[in-house]
Amino acid sequence: MASAIIVAAIVTVGFTSCSDNDEKEEQPEYKGVPLVILDTDIGSSTDDLFSMELLYRYSDLGRCRILGVVVDREGEDCAACADAMNTYFGHGDVPIGLVRDGIKDPTVWINYKSFPTYTKGDGTLMFKSTLSDYSSLPDGWQLYRQLLASQPDHSVSICSIGFVTCIAQLLESAGDEYSPLSGVELVRQKVKCLYIQGGSFGDSIEPDYNFSQGMDYAKTFMRLWPSDVDIIFEPMETGNAIDYVPEQVISDISWTDIHPIKQVYMNCTCDTGQRMWDPLTVINAVEGNALFNLTERGTVELNDEAIVHFTPLSNGNCRFQIPGDETWNNAMLEKIRHINMVH
Repeated sequence: MASAIIVAAIVTVGFTSCSDNDEKEEQPEYKGVPLVILDTDIGSSTDDLFSMELLYRYSDLGRCRILGVVVDREGEDCAACADAMNTYFGHGDVPIGLVRDGIKDPTVWINYKSFPTYTKGDGTLMFKSTLSDYSSLPDGWQLYRQLLASQPDHSVSICSIGFVTCIAQLLESAGDEYSPLSGVELVRQKVKCLYIQGGSFGDSIEPDYNFSQGMDYAKTFMRLWPSDVDIIFEPMETGNAIDYVPEQVISDISWTDIHPIKQVYMNCTCDTGQRMWDPLTVINAVEGNALFNLTERGTVELNDEAIVHFTPLSNGNCRFQIPGDETWNNAMLEKIRHINMVH
């Protein structure tokens, strides 16, 4: 399989910019609020939880609509975390998809997958759930097809803050009851932009975690993603200075103890160097590019060591968020802190 998708050990994505493609510019532009699918490896890093919390707040304010949550880390306990989060924040109707043939035993940084089972002093569950049978959830790629097929053309923003397993499986999918289009054509027709945590904008020598955990999926994603659909990468370097320390998290949620994020921070060791990487994709997707300093357009290359390199190209479809200064970092952190201080 690798020999079919790698040339000189490199996979390249992006040769044609959406904004520079005349045919796409002639098509009607979606003008509504961002329609967001969140693709998360929930159950390991806590920045996924803050990303979800941000989306709920944006949705409550009418600034976006959450179409669905795709869980790309295997295990019904991970789906249960997504369900408990949706339910607690008043979005229990948001559909969930779960990867079943994904990355086997990926690294777990902070194991908080048991938080939906936490109990109060009287033995009752702290957190309610909406779903009762996670075995009946659709596969993540199937939920993608269902959701994309029902949306206006070029309207959907995907926030990928975990692995690209389900996106790769979507791209490899064939027509079905939701749409006769292949996965590639369905993405080309329905997706406005992919905001993805990962990659690098310079000469990085550090493998990308989200790609390296499942290289076959990463290569498939790079090979098949349509070159006329935009991607904005959020590399680790952009969020490295945005440090929401555990003590501050707990203090900011002083108004209650019955809060999933507070309970995770009270019951798990979260002082692991966790930074607020993932929320930057959500902020970008909902609030737009004006808040971010982006590279010029270009293409990216992924080699066998999961190192991603960016090459400027005027009609490329890929851009990267560039790290900000101290003022910018503080402003991003305050956005995230604010959602915990209001209730």
